[in-house]
Amino acid sequence: MDFKVKAGSKLTGEVQLPGDKSISHRSIMCAALAEGTSVINGFLEGEDCLATLDAFSKMGVSINRTDNKVVVQGVGLNGLKEPDSELYLGNSGTSMRLMSGILSGQKFPTVLTGDSSLSSRPMERIISPLKLMGSRISSSSEGNPPIEIQPSLGLNSLSYELPIASAQIKSCLMFAGLYANGPVTVIEHLETRNHTELMFQQFGIAVEVNETGKARKIKVTPPKSFLATDINIPADFSSASFFILAALITPESELLIKNVGINKTRVGFLHALRHMGANIELKNETNSFEPTADILVKTSNLKGITLNTRLVANMIDEMPAFFIAAALAEGTTKVKDAKELRAKESDRLQAMSEVLEAFGAKFHLNGDGIVINGLGKDGVFNPSKINSHGDHRIAMASSIASLRAKGETIITDCNNVNTSFPNFIDVSREAGINIVET
Repeated sequence: MDFKVKAGSKLTGEVQLPGDKSISHRSIMCAALAEGTSVINGFLEGEDCLATLDAFSKMGVSINRTDNKVVVQGVGLNGLKEPDSELYLGNSGTSMRLMSGILSGQKFPTVLTGDSSLSSRPMERIISPLKLMGSRISSSSEGNPPIEIQPSLGLNSLSYELPIASAQIKSCLMFAGLYANGPVTVIEHLETRNHTELMFQQFGIAVEVNETGKARKIKVTPPKSFLATDINIPADFSSASFFILAALITPESELLIKNVGINKTRVGFLHALRHMGANIELKNETNSFEPTADILVKTSNLKGITLNTRLVANMIDEMPAFFIAAALAEGTTKVKDAKELRAKESDRLQAMSEVLEAFGAKFHLNGDGIVINGLGKDGVFNPSKINSHGDHRIAMASSIASLRAKGETIITDCNNVNTSFPNFIDVSREAGINIVET
């Protein structure tokens, strides 16, 4: 699937985006292991989250899905059953890494596989600490999927300091901690998204979070069981980032994005854009277990910045959109300590440098970051043919960037947009973007 985009007129009105991908994954996992029935509203019907749902169905969990509501009959911590076949997780790194923690505590063997993109992503980062707990887990000799997990002989208590800022490693170990013989503590020096901490608390799982100096310690005490609960999932901030960008860079735009999750560990992109001079206002803020707000965005003249390195881990999924904003700002934007971008669905540093080059932006790529010389408020991109490398966020960021191109732009290999934002085309058109599938 390719996208074809033409520069359009101002973006106005309101848009409603699909549910948060990270929260959707975690809601299924916790609901499946709970005692009783959980109702999940706003579940993201994207391919990644459906991969998680399908995997638990294959392990004996009854899951009924209608529209954006999912009803899960939990089987309890020790109620999962051995699947009849390998668990295929498509493109979903979140599914594979978090489920590896859960499956390390089971009394049956499992094999986790994925598509070609997922099969090239690093898994040693979770395998090493899981082995320290006593998990019988292995991968290919290169440290990539498939992952094989043998029946558990028991998991040990662990205190583990994250070598890199990663919510997926942290969450993997927290889920493994549900099956340990004592507390599991994860120590991080840069706060990563905290959806697992909040989800555990929502289900009544004992989690202690202590911050001392620059260290943040998350301690999970293994429960004997925990009860089902209902979950309301807000719109995905990472999906919202593309429409925030669209309204900022399209002249005379004013767009309201409804009911978006504004978890403090996810909104680094907002802080960065406001530092650049973006006109963004939060309305109707709520304080549920995951805070939400309507986000009002108006066209803005952006200025280049040196991105605070502490924001990088917070906005890792929004970096492609941020690079486009930087390319249309006045002055120079510098990003460093972003090496983790090279280990996502694609090497996003390299892929986005190719996007910027195709559009005619000026930049210098470094090993762990990039320096972008902005074209300014009146700058326009060259129309081009962009290779998204099968990365959903590269595809969507490039589509939005095309709003400031001189003519028609084609973005290729966009199928994986369905992993996180299956109705991206429909919502884009609703907002006033001239985009079609080809």
